[in-house]
Amino acid sequence: MMNVIILEDESRASNHLERLLQKVAPEMKVVAKLESVRDAVPFLKENTDIALVFSDVQLADGLSFEIFGQVQVRCPIVFTTAYDHYAIEAFKTNGIDYLLKPVEEERLKQAIEKVKMLSPVVSMETLLSITNTSNSKTFKSRFMVKIGDKIKSIPVEEILAFYSLEKATYIHTSDNRDYCIDYSVDQIELLLDPGLYFRINRKYIVSIQACTNILAWTNSRLRLKIEGINDEDIIVARERVQDFKEWLDR
Repeated sequence: MMNVIILEDESRASNHLERLLQKVAPEMKVVAKLESVRDAVPFLKENTDIALVFSDVQLADGLSFEIFGQVQVRCPIVFTTAYDHYAIEAFKTNGIDYLLKPVEEERLKQAIEKVKMLSPVVSMETLLSITNTSNSKTFKSRFMVKIGDKIKSIPVEEILAFYSLEKATYIHTSDNRDYCIDYSVDQIELLLDPGLYFRINRKYIVSIQACTNILAWTNSRLRLKIEGINDEDIIVARERVQDFKEWLDR
């Protein structure tokens, strides 16, 4: 039996992960589900028989990286997150996998198989370097757009939404103007402050300022109405509704 702990401040997410583990890896036993850095540090100091850690990036009282700066954890760590940013890619290239919320069964299976092939020693230097990168990360503050033969700089504060249309990407501003930009929606998602912008589906990223008119929609989804955009597809995907609500309520 492998002892596993889950570091997660959302009970719904930790319970979901535990149920999936019981299904795909019955040899793993969840011995603790902890919500904070404060609780995790003493637990990990006292319990040295942990074989695997599943850790959210953002816990109730700070980033989970703070834990690994205080405790030498000698087991693989699989990070879980609602956001797919450069730091997360760093975990992956350093041999530590990540799971994007909501955790999917097939993706969990892949992570477990990967963990079984990893060295049991997690590099603290790697974690701390990622911590520093995460804490000092700056987000894009403006986008350059071309209007005829002129170039205009638009601050992100004026952008209500980013969206894709017919293989191009556009921004929609607070003065109801739309401009084409040379980025994909995937690229833009990595450049924005996740506290101010949320990707509601594959097509749209919206600003917190744009979320003033929200309607209940079919299949437990939500629909947004943004002034100046006549599109029926401004819909929060069902699997992102819970995270979207929590984002709005921060």
